[in-house]
Amino acid sequence: MSILAVIPARYASSRFPAKPLALIEGKPMIQRVYEATSRCKAFSKVIVATDDERIFETVKGFGGEVEMTRKEHQTGTDRVAEVASRHKGYDVVANVQGDQPFVTLEALEKLIEPYLRDELPEMTTVACPLDMLRGYRDENTVKVICNAKGRAMYFSRAPIPFFRNGVPNAPVYQHIGLYAFRRDFLFFYAMLPPSPLEQAESLEQLRALENGYAIHVGVISKPLLEINAPEDLERAKALLKSGALSL
Repeated sequence: MSILAVIPARYASSRFPAKPLALIEGKPMIQRVYEATSRCKAFSKVIVATDDERIFETVKGFGGEVEMTRKEHQTGTDRVAEVASRHKGYDVVANVQGDQPFVTLEALEKLIEPYLRDELPEMTTVACPLDMLRGYRDENTVKVICNAKGRAMYFSRAPIPFFRNGVPNAPVYQHIGLYAFRRDFLFFYAMLPPSPLEQAESLEQLRALENGYAIHVGVISKPLLEINAPEDLERAKALLKSGALSL
């Protein structure tokens, strides 16, 4: 099984401009993501996909592999698909987002585990147990409900499921933004138009479910700290300084 990992990274984030170049203990965030992803030996190749020369030169500077993509892409998946289209010898393509400097080997291995077992799901992702006190009603914490076969039934920013008796007696997980695709499905998925639920929740993965495709969900032990806004970076720095978080 040949697996390509692509890390989409754009400079012009509305919430955190220049995010991939933000320093974490002396290294740009994109370098942290690249190095963490490269530790997963199941990946045959790791490539950063960007539309910005500053990110391109930074990745080249630390010896990483990087390719320029078109600027008009609306999603990271579109950027991943463009790079994957130039690399034809891969069965599976993983999308490791550029705001995941603390991505773990456990998470990456769980993401691609079905493919390594010679299963060929159209798409996979990762989740962890949900902190019901902090995350259940938080719209920035995406929830995922799975069926008995470990496939996603729905993703939502809303508190799902509704516990009518007030007792959380059904499993609900926190979604983690890592994705892998069977190669042929990646290109098909990227061509599908945005779906109504995707647009309502601003969750791209709902496009696959609305069109009748399955997403296998691998469950890991704990959440990953994602850097979505400047305050997330400050929190990460504080946790690193205290020893509560490690690289």
